[in-house]
Amino acid sequence: MLLHTFTGSFGKFISEIKPQQLSSVVLHRSKRMVLDSIGVGLIGSTTDVFELALQHSDDISSVYGRKNAKLSPTLAAFVNGVATHSMDFDDTWHPATHPSGAVLPAVLALGDMMPTNRKPSGLDFLLAFNVGIEIQGRLMRFSNEAHNIPKRFHPPTVVGTMGSAAACARLLSLDHSQCSHALAIAASLSGAPMANAATQSKPLHIANAARFGLEAALLASRGLKASPQVLDTVPGVAGFNAFYEDYVSRPLGSPSDDGHMFLLEEQDMAFKRFPAHLGMHWVADAAASVHKHLVGFGHSTFSPAQIQDIQLRVPKSKYINRPFPESEHEARHSFQFNACSALLDGEVTVQSFTPAAMSRPELLALLSRVHVEHPDDNPANFNRMYGEVQVTLLGGDILRGRCDTFYGHWRNPLTDDSLRKKFRNNAGMVLSSEKIDRVIDVVDQLDRIENCSSLLSELQ
Repeated sequence: MLLHTFTGSFGKFISEIKPQQLSSVVLHRSKRMVLDSIGVGLIGSTTDVFELALQHSDDISSVYGRKNAKLSPTLAAFVNGVATHSMDFDDTWHPATHPSGAVLPAVLALGDMMPTNRKPSGLDFLLAFNVGIEIQGRLMRFSNEAHNIPKRFHPPTVVGTMGSAAACARLLSLDHSQCSHALAIAASLSGAPMANAATQSKPLHIANAARFGLEAALLASRGLKASPQVLDTVPGVAGFNAFYEDYVSRPLGSPSDDGHMFLLEEQDMAFKRFPAHLGMHWVADAAASVHKHLVGFGHSTFSPAQIQDIQLRVPKSKYINRPFPESEHEARHSFQFNACSALLDGEVTVQSFTPAAMSRPELLALLSRVHVEHPDDNPANFNRMYGEVQVTLLGGDILRGRCDTFYGHWRNPLTDDSLRKKFRNNAGMVLSSEKIDRVIDVVDQLDRIENCSSLLSELQ
């Protein structure tokens, strides 16, 4: 009976999908995601919020950047999830979510936990990772609401938990019924409000998605059962549709029926060049182009006193409209801050969010001159939005910059060289250059190595 439900079709897919169904495109793109996610996790392990999350102790699974730190598998998934999202530097997909951070910490912790004679191969590891990404993408396509910048639930806490559960169920080789129950258990552990965006608690969203997804798969493996129709639409009883008001469920085809094309094949990933909400990359690039004009008058720098007014034309989204951010987390979610930082410096970087950079008098002066407009043709949607910056100088001259697709967006993806440069910069905060080279090599060969423990051993 379970197989004839939408939920059952997802369980069957997770259980039966084979590594041979990962195309070369999907393998390449998912290895880029793994490398980037490890890098942002490693630099994230240097943050205050990571230190707060690390106040646990156990002795099984490894933690990013800490050679002697061992936690229980679920806590390791949690702490590494905190590291991944602590700076908002992790990848973003369409429809909008952060897919890797919810899955990679969970499968790494689970791989660490598995006995030596049952360690998954690199290809099996990548298959589980891709299953976790795929389930997130499929669920988000059941809702038009999910295509837009969120207002209610933070997507990784909803689809991310389900993706983590699916990935771990696949890595544990659960049968289709257990996989369905893992998803249903995960649904009971899902959901966090957008009110905690731009706070120290936002990284907990990714962390809990990784942790609770792993927990759900482990519970299902031990025989715990949950609703066989959690993904179905049942009149009078809310299931997964509790999270999306316009949710319309559809079955997931069997992988044995004429193969399966992963969504990652057709929808590439966005990788961030600096650690902030994805929407900030449009205004930063637009403002950086204005900066070039400002310094193009024969000066390497300019005085903020030259600027009379700054107009931003951005989508309407309350939680990223922050005129005077008071913390690094608020600054990472502020159109105004990122536009002014790029106007002043020509770019936004990791250092832009340090206390010294945030408190500069010239930056605060620029912030006081910002006005925001929300044009009707600029929707809160990462696939359709744009960022426009207009600067009026004291003499009346007007300079404009506009960004429709920033470098790093899925329509204009980072090259492999750019992605590796980002990884080296991030991982270099924690690892030696020799170890960084080894991680890059291991990830590059991940589909060809017999035991994924070689990846795990390089991350401390």
